[in-house]
Amino acid sequence: MTQTTKMKGARALPLNTILEGDCIQVMNSLPESSVDLIFADPPYNLQLKGELHRPDNSRVDAVDDHWDQFSSFAAYDRFTRDWLKAARRLLKPDGAIWVIGSYHNIFRVGAAMQDAGYWILNDVVWRKSNPMPNFRGKRFTNAHETMIWASKSEGAKYTFNYEALKALNEGIQMRSDWVLPICNGGERLKDANGDKAHPTQKPTSLLHRVLVGSTNPGDVVLDPFFGTGTTGAVAKMLGRDFIGIEREAAYRDVAGQRIADIRPFDKSSLKVSTSKRAEPRVPFGQLVERGMLRPGEELWSANGRYKAKIRADGTLVGNDIKGSIHQVGAKLEGAPSCNGWTYWCFKRDGKTVPIDLLRQQIRAELAEGPN
Repeated sequence: MTQTTKMKGARALPLNTILEGDCIQVMNSLPESSVDLIFADPPYNLQLKGELHRPDNSRVDAVDDHWDQFSSFAAYDRFTRDWLKAARRLLKPDGAIWVIGSYHNIFRVGAAMQDAGYWILNDVVWRKSNPMPNFRGKRFTNAHETMIWASKSEGAKYTFNYEALKALNEGIQMRSDWVLPICNGGERLKDANGDKAHPTQKPTSLLHRVLVGSTNPGDVVLDPFFGTGTTGAVAKMLGRDFIGIEREAAYRDVAGQRIADIRPFDKSSLKVSTSKRAEPRVPFGQLVERGMLRPGEELWSANGRYKAKIRADGTLVGNDIKGSIHQVGAKLEGAPSCNGWTYWCFKRDGKTVPIDLLRQQIRAELAEGPN
């Protein structure tokens, strides 16, 4: 597959490449503070004993691969601490990480993340709409996995595309429980024998939501347990750069072919709904400076109860109350706070117009840039 690079100091960052080797050693060889997001699907340490059969006596294709076997909890904890340390070194100061796991390992991983200095933002429950049944009937059907989303440190300005996730959810705020199907049907990759190419292949829908919600086009996404490359495939579709690390040759081969067949989305379709907080700040005084509103002109509250005059410095005065558009609106309404942009209106040609329309006009100009 095509390899591109970004220079980090004197060292090249191998973008859109699947790297061979142990994930800890490979991560330690990459430039520090070079990655925007990490999605990690580490071994779950399932501790399976014996074979599992369905009621018709057919064998369940469970996860019994050597890479998921550890001699003890202590050994698994050492492995977890080591890869989390290597991963954190790679994250940019405002970078973030997602780690997915099951009840077998996620609690141990979460504690190790906090010990390593990560700041947990959310735990997200992936509720499987079509989980594998519990054939033995001795426990609840295991119908979910847990993802931990964390920033590199407390106070980091991590990416969160709130409005984009809300749009994905038909205008409703995205919750921390995601109902998505497991990977099956045509999405499930098969090997030459027709068997699953990987026992824990994650669905495209899961990574789509993760990357749309916590990255932007051009960001670098690292997956240290690349498997058959769902992270890389979705990253390529969404215009993100990826770095995959995978020690198993069979998985690398499948992932490489899969990603080579992916067509990235058209660039114009990669833009997502942005949060109002992410838009450029426009002081109310700028409207006065530019003559869009004039000193002495009256503004009216949206409910029509109050009015105030604009002063030359961009403050308002109304009912002997002086201050910003937010302060005056709050005082007049007897409220603890007020969004002056949606509260105040001006009048033109007999029509009442929200002042926020003028702010949006300036923002549109800033987005277009110089001619």
